Amino acid sequence: MATKKKAKGRTKPKKAPVSKPATRSKATRPVTKAPVQRESPKKAKPTASGAARPTTATPPTQPVAATPPRPPPQPAPPEDRIGFVTHYYRHLSVVALRLEPGTTLRVGDMIHIRGHTTDFNQRVESLEVNHAPATEVGPNDDFGLKVVEHAREHDVVYKLRE
Repeated sequence: MATKKKAKGRTKPKKAPVSKPATRSKATRPVTKAPVQRESPKKAKPTASGAARPTTATPPTQPVAATPPRPPPQPAPPEDRIGFVTHYYRHLSVVALRLEPGTTLRVGDMIHIRGHTTDFNQRVESLEVNHAPATEVGPNDDFGLKVVEHAREHDVVYKLRE
């Protein structure tokens, strides 16, 4: 198989470097005209001949009922911080909690979960420790809690005092 040999001595001539043309200053730019503003259409004035234009009848507007005054905000029930959310399982609506030392949580307790975008109260209906139902958990237990709304990691959990 024969291969072509490069011709010696025949090279392409090099092109001279191209310099960029100088940019025009603002003074040399062509001046564009500002768009012409047209007058807004004016309403037709009644004619002096006395002929009245037909008007469409509009139903009278009904007065808007005033909103009743809001009752004064009730003081928040006293609550104790008992722990925080370590993980949220969205497909199950379950949170994993870590309790603070010296606290317990039982089925039937009322809790408040509060965070940056989370703020709701709920009654504890189910607790699970290692996938087994439990009625009471302590600070050393690794447990899950079914929640009614979305919660996020690091949300603080409070136990409401009744």
